[in-house]
Amino acid sequence: MAFANHPKQEILLPVKGSVIVVSLTLALVLNLLPLKGLAMALWPDFVAMAILYWCINQPQRAGISMAFVMGLLTDIGNASTFGQHALAYSVMAFVALAFHRRFSIFGVWKQAPQIGLILLAGQFIMLLTGLLDGSQFPGRDFFLPSITGTLLWPFFSSLLRMPQKPRPDNDVR
Repeated sequence: MAFANHPKQEILLPVKGSVIVVSLTLALVLNLLPLKGLAMALWPDFVAMAILYWCINQPQRAGISMAFVMGLLTDIGNASTFGQHALAYSVMAFVALAFHRRFSIFGVWKQAPQIGLILLAGQFIMLLTGLLDGSQFPGRDFFLPSITGTLLWPFFSSLLRMPQKPRPDNDVR
């Protein structure tokens, strides 16, 4: 009974490239919603979360170049320093790719704190690039999206996993 402590691994179907593109597009739209006040302070970086999910679960299809392009699109959409999100997303994708086998061992609840650290590191990179560009310190609420992203990771991960789940076999005799 040496295997009793291992989590049950689910066999997932290969994902279509269109699913990845649609999920990244929807994440970009969610990031660009015009929010104000507390909603803006708590709103997680959905693009970063989608990049992390695909780099962990489909490393052969998602990578640093995808993260870089999504970062440039985010920079254009936010009118932020060009390359700020691209650099942060690329570093985050690198870390996710480097540890994707380790992440895949854990369930989504055990992945969440680790994902939170990667999201926090990405925000720290964006903070540093913004400060080097001459921006003012954005305030203590700047890191709140990392916390909400961590809390939403289990739900977000389950949502992106849905197209990969095998359909129930209705041809049972």
